[in-house]
Amino acid sequence: MSLGEKDPNSYLVPAEPVMTELVIKKSRFICWIYPVENRQQALAQVVTLTEQYPDARHHCWAYIAGPPEGATQIAWSDAGEPQGTAGKPILNVLQHHGVGNILAVVVRYFGGIKLGAGGLVRAYSGATQAAMEALQTTPKVATEEFVVELGYDQESRFKMLMQEYGVELLESTYGVSVCYTLSVPVNELKSFAERVTSFSKGQLQLKPATIPLPNKC
Repeated sequence: MSLGEKDPNSYLVPAEPVMTELVIKKSRFICWIYPVENRQQALAQVVTLTEQYPDARHHCWAYIAGPPEGATQIAWSDAGEPQGTAGKPILNVLQHHGVGNILAVVVRYFGGIKLGAGGLVRAYSGATQAAMEALQTTPKVATEEFVVELGYDQESRFKMLMQEYGVELLESTYGVSVCYTLSVPVNELKSFAERVTSFSKGQLQLKPATIPLPNKC
């Protein structure tokens, strides 16, 4: 990869939460940015902020779970504001910055002066933009999820192999055999899959996490 060329196997994510505030025509727009891994985390954080600011008029939000380009988990909410004036403008700012695994929540305290549709779009976009400018980011390697079925006698050696390739164990189930759900770095996937085959003499097979394993796990 040449100098300045973007690594296709990694993307930027928030390093830590950040909060900024804008006051526009007496309305307060408090924007929180959080790192999130999935829809469940994003919605749980929205609930937390709603409870943190119970007297606010609106809690508008948008998130991108996964890489910023081609992410399948994207959603937004106007949270009572006129349709298209809050959630989508927040999302547009997030997409423009090319950051993944990100949630933005803009909390609005109404100041008594109506802004109109155009004013709301500018206010929510501006609040999100201010938070994004304050945000610190860090690279994250893109991953894919797989499942594998192991014998109990293979488990300890397989864990060593996972560690060697930076593979994360997301879930384990113990039954007649052992079932692992794995998060595998995309840039290590080919080599890791080959080592799994060699390690087990062809007995083990990585399968996409969307394909269920036999019930004996």
